[in-house]
Amino acid sequence: MKPIKALLLASLFASVAAGAAPLKTDAAASRVSAVFKQMNVPVEAPFRTFTAQIDYDAAKPAASKASVEIVTASFDIGDAMYNKEVAKKEWFNSAQFPKASFVSTSIAAAGPGKLTVSGQLTMKGKSANVSFPLTVTAQGNKHVFEGQLPIKRLAFNIGDGEWKDTSMVADEVVIKFRISAAP
Repeated sequence: MKPIKALLLASLFASVAAGAAPLKTDAAASRVSAVFKQMNVPVEAPFRTFTAQIDYDAAKPAASKASVEIVTASFDIGDAMYNKEVAKKEWFNSAQFPKASFVSTSIAAAGPGKLTVSGQLTMKGKSANVSFPLTVTAQGNKHVFEGQLPIKRLAFNIGDGEWKDTSMVADEVVIKFRISAAP
């Protein structure tokens, strides 16, 4: 083998070995939802459309990265009229901001099967740095990533105008997720 080809081949293997491996998300086994209180009654509603890109290295979590995009108009409260309402300007403003996103900036081991994930959450044109715990379990050849991210909806202008009244819809929202992915 010529020295240049050998050097290129060695570089290719080194770059593949050094990075986390991209995983393919199993959409049928994955979910993202929002949990909030409406008139002090807990409500959990799913986002029906989202994508997750996960590059994960169990041996070197710091080499891992993740991103998630959620189609805001896919929020399903269980009633077509309410679903249209939350897509309006006062809530998600899905016409102007069709997606919410999360992009990791760091992933760190936090014990067996546990990670601490930090990154940037963007919704309705507002971004915030967030950090949350994550559990990782193996199920066959799949990795299952589960976590919860508490946020304040008003920090992202979700619920403008009369909907800023937190006696109707609480400011506290928990984004829950379970992402199943395999090599």
